[in-house]
Amino acid sequence: MADSSFDIVSKVEKQEVDNAINQTSREIATRYDFKNVGATIGWTGERIELKADGEERVKAILDVFQSKLIARKISLKALDTGEPQLSGKEYKIFATIKEGISQEDAKKVSKIIRDEGPKGVKAQIQGEELRVSSKSRDDLQEVQALLKGKDLDFAIQFANYR
Repeated sequence: MADSSFDIVSKVEKQEVDNAINQTSREIATRYDFKNVGATIGWTGERIELKADGEERVKAILDVFQSKLIARKISLKALDTGEPQLSGKEYKIFATIKEGISQEDAKKVSKIIRDEGPKGVKAQIQGEELRVSSKSRDDLQEVQALLKGKDLDFAIQFANYR
């Protein structure tokens, strides 16, 4: 019998992020506390730009945006935000969406699986993802439960379960 396997990936659906940005934009356009503060959110190239005329306001926009991401089941670990920066008369925060698992993070996950996972489970690093394989599907489910219980500093999803 062939080995069963699944991939550990770190991907974010761009359309869901777009939807969260649009919802945030609509909310800040209608909320009273954002009236006349120049509050905006939108894409600038590969980054998300949040703007307002006060540091507290731009942080409040970020808070609204994060709540919209959570509602769309996007992990905040995938969101990399900078500090508010003064640019002319307005404050800006730039945020990026992190995708892919770096080599060192992949090695950490592989080590967790080797040390704490069931015996006979193999993890291979394949670019920006990890392939985990085993003869037993139960062992693979145990590995998934183990990784869900760990507090990793990046978002992971499980894909291609076969």
